[in-house]
Amino acid sequence: MLGKLARQHDPNVLVGFDQADDAGVYQIGPDQALVQTVDFFTPIVDDPYTFGQIAATNALSDVYAMGGKPLTALALVCFPEKADLEILERILAGGLSKMIEAGCTVIGGHSIRDEETKFGYAVTGVVHPKKVLSNAGAQPGDALIFTKALGTGVISTAIKKGKAETAWIEAAVQSMTTLNKRAAEVIQESGFRVHAMTDVTGFGLIGHAREMALASDVGLRFFSKRIPVLPGALDCIRAGYIPGGLKNNRDFAECCVEYEQEIAEYLKALLFDPQTAGGLLISVAAKDSARLTDSLKSAEIPAIEIGAVVAANKPLIIIEG
Repeated sequence: MLGKLARQHDPNVLVGFDQADDAGVYQIGPDQALVQTVDFFTPIVDDPYTFGQIAATNALSDVYAMGGKPLTALALVCFPEKADLEILERILAGGLSKMIEAGCTVIGGHSIRDEETKFGYAVTGVVHPKKVLSNAGAQPGDALIFTKALGTGVISTAIKKGKAETAWIEAAVQSMTTLNKRAAEVIQESGFRVHAMTDVTGFGLIGHAREMALASDVGLRFFSKRIPVLPGALDCIRAGYIPGGLKNNRDFAECCVEYEQEIAEYLKALLFDPQTAGGLLISVAAKDSARLTDSLKSAEIPAIEIGAVVAANKPLIIIEG
């Protein structure tokens, strides 16, 4: 739909919607640019406080994915007119707890009556114009590092069906409430040659990898045996707890994927699982990969090298067995 609209031409727009990036970046001075993003969704866990935490973590993630630092946030609330307001209070409190952890000030928001609860934030951050990390810029020879495990989408579906085991829920919630703040700090502070970055959220690993490949005019190769998986995620797929978003992602993006060896069907499906507050996918110079991975692990971030950037090719993405 955006392609049908009139195009605005503003030289201060450093990153717009033309490359399907994580956030917009607008330069306001020689050494400063704004990073702006918005995200909200329906509850994916039963506990209101935890839902608020997850929604805030997810909204903040896009700022971190651009290399930015979040400054302010506006809450977006849709809530049933006759529902218990204590539930809304707990949602807001959960979100605020993560905003405080991020050092991001909630300065207002907007609420409407809605039959279905929805919650999230519009977040504004800052970044140096020369330190923006977009999904463009990946170079052949780069290593691909990922900072979280896959599976929040299928586990959330199992939760909604009342079929998720306690250990699965705990692992998924821990992942979805862990800010990408520390990972972004490690990447920015240590002088690593990071060429591109994105966070893996609603379009799944393959969907966001596709955007990086197209924006950078490269191909990507993933090593399926290295891709981290949340406890219970594969069990959920085997049991048929497949979210609609996974099916949509696969229908849209699998045409650009080639599986080089025999790969289990449930693992193929997981590559398209829509993530909430997912990890960062980082394209870094190969010589810096081990050092960056070690630095992230030292910061208690479970980073792992899961692939490599190659020259542009067809298919766009190759998955090794």
